[in-house]
Amino acid sequence: MSMTITYELEGALYVNFTNRCCNDCTFCLRNNHDSVNGEDNLWLDREPTFEEISKDFEKRDMSRYPWVVFCGYGEPLMRFDTCIKTAKWLKENYPDTKIRINTNGLANLIENRDVTPEFDGIIDAISISLNAPTAKQYDKLCRSDFGEEAFSALLDFAKRAKDFVPSVTLSVVDHDLSKAEIEACNQLANDCGVNFRVRKYIE
Repeated sequence: MSMTITYELEGALYVNFTNRCCNDCTFCLRNNHDSVNGEDNLWLDREPTFEEISKDFEKRDMSRYPWVVFCGYGEPLMRFDTCIKTAKWLKENYPDTKIRINTNGLANLIENRDVTPEFDGIIDAISISLNAPTAKQYDKLCRSDFGEEAFSALLDFAKRAKDFVPSVTLSVVDHDLSKAEIEACNQLANDCGVNFRVRKYIE
């Protein structure tokens, strides 16, 4: 049975590394859909190997994609070593391609170490889902395996990542957040010295 390892969305090529996640967000798209582009089922029968991932890229005309985005139906950095190996391979084989990771920002907790120096020279952008202005609200919305500790960890991850990644963004979904709460999230991004973005909620 075939698996969707890479898929197209808004002109970029996305990589579906895993369906595992250490969060269980109440608003997660995958609670209601099998796809984000209406075409490719993103539920995996098993996690693809690095060899399968690289072969999937080789089937594509990579010159068509200015960005490769590590984001599927799971937290890509649950497979941190495979993500880094894939990023290095992409930079060696397609040096003009830029790489972004869409993440919950909890890789340092997942790996129990500071992983951010390993992004140096291979990751061009990181987008981190913040989604709440306080640890208590984050825990209620994102239901992390790490509990309320997750909130401070993702902010620390953002601060550390900006030393090695040219563009780091904290983002929120415009769902069940007041203007004041969104502004508080924007202030957190400013305090971390990173960008801020409001994402549209997808029903």
